[in-house]
Amino acid sequence: MKRKLGDWWALLRPGDVLVVLAGLMVCGLAVRSLWQGGAPDGAVVRAGGRVVAEVDLGRERLIEVPGPLGVTVIEIQPGRARVASDPGPRQYCVRQGWLTQAGAVAICAPNEVSLSLTGRSANYDSLNY
Repeated sequence: MKRKLGDWWALLRPGDVLVVLAGLMVCGLAVRSLWQGGAPDGAVVRAGGRVVAEVDLGRERLIEVPGPLGVTVIEIQPGRARVASDPGPRQYCVRQGWLTQAGAVAICAPNEVSLSLTGRSANYDSLNY
């Protein structure tokens, strides 16, 4: 016996609709508050595994970082940072664009340079295991 969509609506009660709406609201609030990183307050630039610079994201500046392939240029603007240029062959870290969330990272692996944003609450790429 196959039921139509209209038959299912007849089985719902007002309380069922309220429970579904409340569940959707709780899920929406959880996604908004738990899966978004906070605003970044600083940036950490590493080269060859060592910290080269720790900067505040309050003012504009360019940071030139030497690496094995050449110089990587990091651009800082208020509240965001990016890898402006890199001598690496594929340019993945440059194509990543502006980093705006705490915990975001751009890695220029061939040149051994990385940029990460710091803040009070970080946005994680995966769950802890």
